[in-house]
Amino acid sequence: MDDGYYSSDYESELCVKEDIVHFGATFNPIFFSVVVVLSLLGNILVLMILAKYENLRSLTNAFILNLAVSDLIFTAGLPFWAYYYVYGWNLGEPACKMVSFFFYVGFYSSGILLIMMTAHRYIAVVRPLSQLLSPTGFSSALASSFIWTLSALAATPALVFTKVLNQTHCDYEDDKWRLIGIYQQNILFSVTLLVFCFCYSQILWRLLRTPVRRRRHKTLKLIFTLVVVFFAGWAPYNGVIFVMSLSFGPAATADSAALSNLCQTHSKPLDYAFYITRLIAFAHCCLNPLFYVFVGVKYQNHLKRMLKHWDLGRDRFRSRSSRSSRHTVTSLTSGEEFSV
Repeated sequence: MDDGYYSSDYESELCVKEDIVHFGATFNPIFFSVVVVLSLLGNILVLMILAKYENLRSLTNAFILNLAVSDLIFTAGLPFWAYYYVYGWNLGEPACKMVSFFFYVGFYSSGILLIMMTAHRYIAVVRPLSQLLSPTGFSSALASSFIWTLSALAATPALVFTKVLNQTHCDYEDDKWRLIGIYQQNILFSVTLLVFCFCYSQILWRLLRTPVRRRRHKTLKLIFTLVVVFFAGWAPYNGVIFVMSLSFGPAATADSAALSNLCQTHSKPLDYAFYITRLIAFAHCCLNPLFYVFVGVKYQNHLKRMLKHWDLGRDRFRSRSSRSSRHTVTSLTSGEEFSV
């Protein structure tokens, strides 16, 4: 796992970072706990709505389903992170590898899904007669297989080269693989940004020239919002980890005064920025379901139907319970209950 403050100067007398460690141990567990609860509730609800009311042969619905699964996979690692920042990593190396792997699978699958969702919407608007829009179950299964295979391959270095360091830190074993992990994230983010800019510039140009159906506008609005949320959450984090990567490698020779000044003016502020931007980025796994509800009118209607169905089911259960209680007779002599 990528930890900003676990650098070579962590234990140096010239750059004591106990305040940063305390900051992480205080805010990370609280924040991650809230994110986990919201993500589980929201994404499981999205899966229930899709399974109950939507056609999963549709590529758009298949993408949204996979995005919810991706968020849940990402969420599965957050309780371990919360534990990590309070007690250090004492859960063993296999757990270290798996939690790191889940983080990267969740990150890469989210980025790949948003690329494919944006490209699919571009084709639907600009090339509406394309065979790629065929709503077959095979297309959805093929796209899903591609997404998860590519995400797992991209996350494999974390599974292989992550180790427990100094009995308390879970991280890559050397700077080379740490840099590869950072630059892979930066590359995916950059590719997603390029696809987003190209596709939506073409889509907006097409919408200005020709009228389209209202339903297509709603789908476009939903996917556009999801992509914007992704960038707002992950752009600051990717910028910070890229700047941090520039400091990896052999430390430059300098006197104690210069090193102490560098710690106060560069290293510590960067570590705080890393913590804050990562908290924002990690919250993305619980935000997507909120936008399904507040932006996607179709999902609002599905949610209302589901809640109404639950209310009716609860009323029927109460009615049956009430009738059953009226038919229950208590023996006056033995005190035993029996139903008639």
